[in-house]
Amino acid sequence: MRDSKPLGNKLTDSTLKQPAMPGLANAEDEAKLFLSIGLDQRTATNALANAKVTSNLSAVIHEAEVEGGCDKAIGNLLYMVATKFPNNALNHRAEFLKYITSGQIKNAPQLEAAFSFFSSIGPSSFDEKEFEKNCGVGVEVSVEEISKVVEAVIEECKSQILAERYRINVGILLGKVRKELPWADGKTVKEEMDTQLRNLLGEKTEKDDEKPIKKKKEKAPKSTDADLTTQTPSVTQEVSNPFSDFPDPQKNIQVHQEIFFSDGTIWRPKNTAEKLEKHLQFTGRSVYTRFPPEPNGYLHIGHAKAMFVSFGLAKERGGYCYLRYDDTNPEAEKQEYIDHIQEIVDWMGWKPFKVTYSSDYFQELYDLAIQLIKKGYAYVDHQTPEEIKSYRESKTDSPWRNRPIAESLKLFEEMRKGMIDEGKATLRMKQDMKSENPNMYDLIAYRIKFTPHPHAGDKWCIYPSYDYTHCIVDSLENITHSLCTLEFEIRRPSYYWLLEALDLYHPHVWEYSRLSITNTVLSKRKLNRLVREKWVDGWDDPRLMTLAGLRRRGYTPDAINAFVRDVGITRSDGSLIRLEKIEHYIREDLNKKSRRVMVVLKPLKVVIKNMEENVVMNLRAKFWPDAADSEESSHYEVPFSRVVYIESSDFRLKDSKDYYGLAPGKTVMLRYAFPIKCVDIIYAEDKSTVLELHAEYDPAKSTKPKGVIHWVSEPSHGILPLKVEVRMFEKLFLSENPSELEDWLADLNPNSKIVIAEALAVPVLKHSCHGDSYQFERLGYFCVDQDSSADKLVFNRTVSLRDSYVKVSGK
Repeated sequence: MRDSKPLGNKLTDSTLKQPAMPGLANAEDEAKLFLSIGLDQRTATNALANAKVTSNLSAVIHEAEVEGGCDKAIGNLLYMVATKFPNNALNHRAEFLKYITSGQIKNAPQLEAAFSFFSSIGPSSFDEKEFEKNCGVGVEVSVEEISKVVEAVIEECKSQILAERYRINVGILLGKVRKELPWADGKTVKEEMDTQLRNLLGEKTEKDDEKPIKKKKEKAPKSTDADLTTQTPSVTQEVSNPFSDFPDPQKNIQVHQEIFFSDGTIWRPKNTAEKLEKHLQFTGRSVYTRFPPEPNGYLHIGHAKAMFVSFGLAKERGGYCYLRYDDTNPEAEKQEYIDHIQEIVDWMGWKPFKVTYSSDYFQELYDLAIQLIKKGYAYVDHQTPEEIKSYRESKTDSPWRNRPIAESLKLFEEMRKGMIDEGKATLRMKQDMKSENPNMYDLIAYRIKFTPHPHAGDKWCIYPSYDYTHCIVDSLENITHSLCTLEFEIRRPSYYWLLEALDLYHPHVWEYSRLSITNTVLSKRKLNRLVREKWVDGWDDPRLMTLAGLRRRGYTPDAINAFVRDVGITRSDGSLIRLEKIEHYIREDLNKKSRRVMVVLKPLKVVIKNMEENVVMNLRAKFWPDAADSEESSHYEVPFSRVVYIESSDFRLKDSKDYYGLAPGKTVMLRYAFPIKCVDIIYAEDKSTVLELHAEYDPAKSTKPKGVIHWVSEPSHGILPLKVEVRMFEKLFLSENPSELEDWLADLNPNSKIVIAEALAVPVLKHSCHGDSYQFERLGYFCVDQDSSADKLVFNRTVSLRDSYVKVSGK
């Protein structure tokens, strides 16, 4: 058995603190240290940008005794330990690092298995043999073994591989290999898989690079009201199951967080067998999660990840997910936001089994606050916010901290009755003002606010804080898995302190990395300022990463959820995800769902001289590139007459070999129509601006030009094509991470929105409705905006056709 620290009632000071790294006087020294273990420059820079990672990584390097440097492979594993090692088992970390430096733990699968093992046992002693068995210590997987398993997997899936060739999902094949050889080196497995696939299929052909013909998506059957299980949207990409590591509710009897007090006392809160059994009787041993937004603004892409995590886990385990409004601050909350959240949750495809409000529990929370006072764990305080801040900085107790319990009970009752002025008293939890964790500095439980509540009305004039409410309502609703982002990890001790003090059931808390995307901001404070100061056109401005903005821009729930699933729900500190990644997913989705039509954004008039004025041909164009000629619904009519309009950018005065547009004397093909040849140019008075072109068409299509361009035509002589407004959107900010800039508003992209007032479109678009999505051929994906009217259609560009995500390394 191994127990690397004493587990009695008290710990010495030396066991409470990480050893300081000697000689690290500044960031330059730390950078050199991080580079010395083989980290690349970008990873080292990212580590230094995060104080928590810097501290953890420095401590890990010291504990591993590799201050003088080490092999890059070991260094990368040490970095993973610094960012992902379970907080509830830190007493085992130094001993565990010996497995890495000695080469016994040498790859990511072993490391992840170790993290899972330590997370489950926490600070308790462990059996070395059991640990080594669980983590594949001493298991050597030869290249020959890998080759044999890869061969067996390919043989098992051979018919599918031959049918799909290089379009086969290799991830599924690799998953089958990992199932047989969990400790095999991933790089070697991938190389062997690639080699054997190439031996079977030969080199790639042009046909392998062609996009497969995709069937139209069938509508999912409607769910009934009787179906209370959580619904999930379809996801377009299959990746490894992100929910596989979450423990079953029956196992929630371990210590999740040790709480260290400044006097040496340690609390190890955990569910008793009786408490857990009572909880399981209520839940029927099912998973219960919650999505708990505060209704003080519009939801953004980060909330899409939070929904995916909480609703997704419940769906995966056949459980239930609450939509809970965390409405403890009546001054910031509005009914508008409450309605919006419900609407967006529905739009995203999630179905809560129950909608609740934290304010539904105001009476229970008040009653528990009285219990807390009676137990000596809370007191009424009269310090001002400035005094509270000052006392916390100096770790000094409030002068009212030790007032008699009866006195606090009387004052708290007076607070409830409105007998004390706002700002003159708070109820504070009596935690530990000298703790190493500032979230144990006697947090406020209740404050006075003479403000009506949007849901609870004017019944209350005292309101509970987030820190007091959140954990208690989790417990009252019998949440099995309380899931939140990593910035809340430091609040774990106060979360479990309060539940332990009140002898309530303890949910399993787990934090995951936040979702951060380049060239935008996601903080509610910054979003509020953008909207309030009219830098953008409201919460649903298509340039924002609010879910309302993404919906208006033309993004779909399927694409957003596929993107979130691919990003994953790991605990690694969330680095910036490139904007191109989410754009990739909406392209993939709209490519299957959007009809193709022709629109000219910047028209240039072309008069076809060898065609009579009053002749109009109705030609057949395709909504879908793979449509069969017999499918009438997959085609539309487009008029072709003597006057057509092409994109200005599709004409040049000077031709070149790599240019496929129109030029003097050159022929191009008009999509779905005929070849035309430019025979003359009409200039404006300045002799340089091209006003119109004259051309001749080839009705027999005897010429076969390489260039094919889109166009629109007068539907009849002298009548202009359908005019539409098109709004072209680009990145909202010029910098990848504007939040880091002091003057972040100065980084706004002045060209983030360009309005083309009079683009020309084919007639079939005339009857488009709000939300309809199209691919404008050669231009991108566009949707009908809510500003459209019977007289004028307005389109928003969702995303361009060019996918640059595949060219972006890393994120």
